[in-house]
Amino acid sequence: MDVRGFLHPRTATGRSSLIPSPPWHYSGDLLTIEYRTDPARVAELLPAPLSLADEDPGAVALIWADWQSCSSSGEELLDPVRAQYKECFVVVRCSFEGRTYSRCVYIWVDKDFAIARGLHQGYPKKLGSIHQTRPHPFGGAAPRIAEGGRFGATLAAADRRLAEAVVTLREPSETNGFVNGHPMAHHRFLPSIELGGAPALDELVESGASSFEAGQAWRGDAELRLFEAPTEELASLEVDEIIGAYYRQVGVVWNGGRKLA
Repeated sequence: MDVRGFLHPRTATGRSSLIPSPPWHYSGDLLTIEYRTDPARVAELLPAPLSLADEDPGAVALIWADWQSCSSSGEELLDPVRAQYKECFVVVRCSFEGRTYSRCVYIWVDKDFAIARGLHQGYPKKLGSIHQTRPHPFGGAAPRIAEGGRFGATLAAADRRLAEAVVTLREPSETNGFVNGHPMAHHRFLPSIELGGAPALDELVESGASSFEAGQAWRGDAELRLFEAPTEELASLEVDEIIGAYYRQVGVVWNGGRKLA
């Protein structure tokens, strides 16, 4: 009998597959803090054939995202445990064949289906605990996406806090920052099942949104702290200088990428 499913477990019906086939739709709130670190620390995270970006090579974006996602059927939205998740990810910029790319070097999520999608796309996803303040237009228990709105965010993994931030919105912005503004250059990697064998999969890919829409971006001031942990290296990307902070609600569709090398 043939088995079906975009990813494991594959069955006769395909209903148990951890993730459905693309396209994947995302709606979410992004809290972004951009800062500068030592470019040498960024270079350590760029395997060949990638190199540092020519302009502002030490720029880093640390992004919290509160997502709702689904396949084209939208059926996950009526079973919210399959649609809602949070993540925190670290983006730098790099260069390949004269073109500037964004690259996610660390990312933590709180749902297994999000990890599975990341494995397919080349995102280095790990489990974590991610929280961020949610906006709401009514009542005193939520900030507004407006001047003076204050948003907190935390990241933890394996019982250790890795990052915490507070962003205070100041004014509308034409952009949501620049570090995460390029197509992504990621590596899809799978070791050989044979000890010492060549990787079963090792390819550099380009990935990005097939469509994008967004609300008004807001900029503000940020406080950001990173913490050491036994099995994480985020703190090595030390915060030397805050560039800016942003809040924006976005809608994205992902529908595949292309192989670069």
